[in-house]
Amino acid sequence: MRFGAWRGLRARPGALARTSGRPEVGPFDSPPGVTGGTARILEPMISRRAVLALALALVLAVLPAPSAAQAVEPRAPVQRTELGGRLQFQWNTTSANGEHGSEFMMRRARIWAATKVNDWIDGAVQIDASGSSAYARIAFVRLSLSPAAQLSFGQFKRAFDVFELTSSADILVVERDGDVRGAFDCAGVGGVCSYSRFSEKLLLSSLDVGMLLQGEAAGGKVGYLFSVTNGPGPNTREENGAKSFSGRLEWMAREKVKLSANAGFHDYPNAVTGRDEHASAVGADVEVGDFGSGLHLQAGVIAGENWLNLNGAGDSSRFVTLQTIATWKIPLEGKGRIGALEPVARVSWGDPDRDSASDGGFLLTPGVVLHFHGKNKLGVNLDAWRPQDGDAVWGLKAQTYLYF
Repeated sequence: MRFGAWRGLRARPGALARTSGRPEVGPFDSPPGVTGGTARILEPMISRRAVLALALALVLAVLPAPSAAQAVEPRAPVQRTELGGRLQFQWNTTSANGEHGSEFMMRRARIWAATKVNDWIDGAVQIDASGSSAYARIAFVRLSLSPAAQLSFGQFKRAFDVFELTSSADILVVERDGDVRGAFDCAGVGGVCSYSRFSEKLLLSSLDVGMLLQGEAAGGKVGYLFSVTNGPGPNTREENGAKSFSGRLEWMAREKVKLSANAGFHDYPNAVTGRDEHASAVGADVEVGDFGSGLHLQAGVIAGENWLNLNGAGDSSRFVTLQTIATWKIPLEGKGRIGALEPVARVSWGDPDRDSASDGGFLLTPGVVLHFHGKNKLGVNLDAWRPQDGDAVWGLKAQTYLYF
């Protein structure tokens, strides 16, 4: 299942399953909140045989022999259990005044465990330990009633845009939002006015707790995702009685060409009026190519209400943003330790308030990715932010990706 599933869980047959989607956590079909385009939340990182071998070696090292088999074998009636993880380490710089010139940071340190109970029940948990404390990112149970209807309960990405639904192990640029330390120009959402900055900060696409219905039809050429969530975000209790809704429809127009439309209806407590209100947004995106070789292009547009930028009466401004990322992956097999070279280019533009002049700007990102083996690679990007009003700032980022 490729729609809204984990892009690492094994995809089912169908045209959509053969496109670029990848999950962020797991092994079997794919996690909720990610699509074939949709199935991008969890991705298989190591084979079960390798996992079991590693687990067996560790168990034998610390436990008596009689306990080893119990520690390795999934508990009945579970069919299969897998483990995996990723580690991403980053060095970045900034030209902004008042900021440290450069820094090292642990960008992601994630471990996941996924299990398949039978042909229609599976689930997974992903933990991130890159900060001062560990926390759950992905956690869900999924009931696969049929290819046209799979129901998930838990915490997962909302069904919205192609950039967010692409796993962090596969995203084409180092940072989705292209953030540059010291840039605070964008009204409401802060930072740079990039596509993913709006999508994430306005809680259109980020993680949340709730329910997701997804499926595909027409032999895998059409897929959908529809989610109902609390609204405040991950690892957070409900803050009001309202709910947030998001939906996504995908169509494989031809091989390796996917067209999608998406909409979101986010609930929030209005900081001015004190009332619970909803902010809407609509968008569309296209994906050409995949993560194999040659051209890979992702482009999208979103327009809606910037509920983080309210006027004195409590009315939100209207925002619009668009973005294109293009890469060309060149295999270098037999050329040594580098398996492929992938030049990258991004153009992102955003306007946080369509009724206000000169408050938007452009984000330009040239870069290159050196692929070593599988998803293990090195990415280098130069994010250059040019606001309509103010000084331009830029930041260089280099990030290593370990995927296991």
